[in-house]
Amino acid sequence: MKNKDNVTMEKLRFDDLQLSKEIQKAVTDLGFEEATPIQYQSIPAILEGKDVIGQAQTGTGKTAAFGIPTLEMVAPESRKVQAVILCPTRELAIQVAEELKKLSKYKKGIETLPVYGGQPIERQIKGLRKGVQIIIGTPGRVMDHMERRTLKLDDVKIIILDEADEMLDMGFREDIEFILKKIPEQRQTILFSATMPQAILNLTKKYQNNPEFIKVVHKELTVPSIEQFYYEVKEKAKPEVLTRLIDSYNLKLSLVFCNTKKRVDELVGHLQARGYSADGLHGDMNQTQRDRVMSKFRKGAVEILVATDVAARGIDVEDIEAVFNYDVPHDEEYYVHRIGRTGRAGRTGRAFTFVVGRDIYQIRDIQRYAKTKIMFQEVPSPADVEEIKTNLLLEKVKESIDGGHLGKYINWVERLIEEEYTSLDIAASLLKIVMGENGKESPVQKEDFRDTGAALGMVRFFVNVGKKQKISKRDILGAIKDETGLSDRVIGDIDVFDKFTFVEVPAEYAQDVQDAMQDVKIRGKNINIEPAIKK
Repeated sequence: MKNKDNVTMEKLRFDDLQLSKEIQKAVTDLGFEEATPIQYQSIPAILEGKDVIGQAQTGTGKTAAFGIPTLEMVAPESRKVQAVILCPTRELAIQVAEELKKLSKYKKGIETLPVYGGQPIERQIKGLRKGVQIIIGTPGRVMDHMERRTLKLDDVKIIILDEADEMLDMGFREDIEFILKKIPEQRQTILFSATMPQAILNLTKKYQNNPEFIKVVHKELTVPSIEQFYYEVKEKAKPEVLTRLIDSYNLKLSLVFCNTKKRVDELVGHLQARGYSADGLHGDMNQTQRDRVMSKFRKGAVEILVATDVAARGIDVEDIEAVFNYDVPHDEEYYVHRIGRTGRAGRTGRAFTFVVGRDIYQIRDIQRYAKTKIMFQEVPSPADVEEIKTNLLLEKVKESIDGGHLGKYINWVERLIEEEYTSLDIAASLLKIVMGENGKESPVQKEDFRDTGAALGMVRFFVNVGKKQKISKRDILGAIKDETGLSDRVIGDIDVFDKFTFVEVPAEYAQDVQDAMQDVKIRGKNINIEPAIKK
């Protein structure tokens, strides 16, 4: 067994790994600007045809470490199973299958199929009959297919045991050995495990041929004392939730992390369109451009800086009030580096992470390895935002009163009192003006959204489905909540007729609702939503 413990090596870019242009393009789409240590050591070794033992924990990028070379080695012209990836749980099998799907996006003719218990076996048999090159499954279900003769392993060139120590702990040793014995001896055997107990070493001696041992030690992660929260959101609702949180906490300087350069550009566009002072930082920008953006951010001319992990290196701005993980990072270490940019110099820092679907598993991994607690929090409703902002403003009013020096302002108020306006009316009116001016959620209403026959401050939308399509108020309400993150407390009247529906939403969110509800299906029906025409 050859040892390769290169923890101190510098990071490499994926460009240096001599991958096919299809994989390179997929990697770029996923936003992986650099290979992690386990990736840049494992990928070349596996591509050379070596057996590999990779000691690495979850969150180090090991799926791509074995997934990329597997996809490169598979022959798309053959529809026979050529690679088997064994995982301890159905959740991990699904996760691995999803990542391989993304990595093989531009590889024509490559089919992957997850097989696991808890899913109807008939669906998997149907998939196998169509012909797939890569199987990702739990040992029990893979054996089940072998015994039914629905899965033939005669052409398998590579088998990967992912989280091998977990599989042995769960009692899968006999199943794994049964599968290994049925695969041709002229194959590559790859094993990934967080720990190396004797049982694993026994397995490698028996089934691997002169394996290369690659060990990546997970750094001791320590998280500074920062308030950390996560929000479960729909992908389309992220821009809305981000702006609500920025408004709620009245943040003056925020750092927002996205996983890809494309996402940075898209989000900056969203924020600028909503009237926020935002700019981006990513790998495609030259040094002059980066310096200009950073200078504006340090001076406060840019309030929201949106960046990728690599581009954000070296950002050291003391006044950053909050860090947003707009996308959950691929690596726990990145999470720690990201959030450590707030709460500097003894100040209070906050970190907010947006979680979509299966991202919740990564949040659990981050908490475990960084020994930290990330608290779940409900997305604030528009009413919550208004209340928080009002309270913040009233606190400032109190501070101003306590600070004194109000002489000339008192004189101006006295003039209005002489005109028989009460001091209470004057204060309330000033509060209304200030809230209207400061609030970014009150843009000028578009022409399309005027005169829709809605209640004051609302916009009425026409939706082209109704009772005949078995649509209920609950369906409409649920779809709007899911796609926009709006609370049912702020959504107005919903009137369902035979062939169409009217729904009212607050004017300030009308554009968000119209944008988010395009291409949405309700009860399987494609819908069209547009401002109602007042008769």
